[in-house]
Amino acid sequence: MSNPRILILFYSMYGHIYELTKSIVEGIEEAQGEPIIKKVAELVPDQYLDDYAKKFKESIKDIKEGNPREDFEGIDGIIIGTPTRFGNMCAQMKNYLDQTSSFWLKGTLVGKPASVFTSSATQHGGQESTILSTMIPLLHQGCVLVGLPYSFQEQMRIDEITGSSPYGVSTITGGKGERFPS
Repeated sequence: MSNPRILILFYSMYGHIYELTKSIVEGIEEAQGEPIIKKVAELVPDQYLDDYAKKFKESIKDIKEGNPREDFEGIDGIIIGTPTRFGNMCAQMKNYLDQTSSFWLKGTLVGKPASVFTSSATQHGGQESTILSTMIPLLHQGCVLVGLPYSFQEQMRIDEITGSSPYGVSTITGGKGERFPS
């Protein structure tokens, strides 16, 4: 049996989701899986990106951009990373997922594991609703959702503000993006 091929599909404007992506890649590799990393297309016109976003985008320019007409072929699972935008997945990810109906028609992802991770500026910034809203297209595709059980004790901490819930992994970035995953 070959190593499972796991698509990690992400969007990151300032690097927080990308940092989580790198950790997920490490975990997949430790489990003898084959991570396939793809970023989704940017929809924000360049003139509206601030300098920090432009610098970050330049740093990931070599990561292959996803193709919603091809990426789901030959994978054994999918993990989606999206920042929170008003309690939902970002428009860039929604745009990508809205173009995957050919896979839905064929049942390509039926029975395959899927998970979601996110970031938000604050503890109550919509992390859980973002994960849940991102799960909806995965359920329509027939995926089996994988969350983060409470057996992962780090999410039970009360001595500091942390992300994550049983729905999936998350991180809190701070209002100005000053806090990165640790």
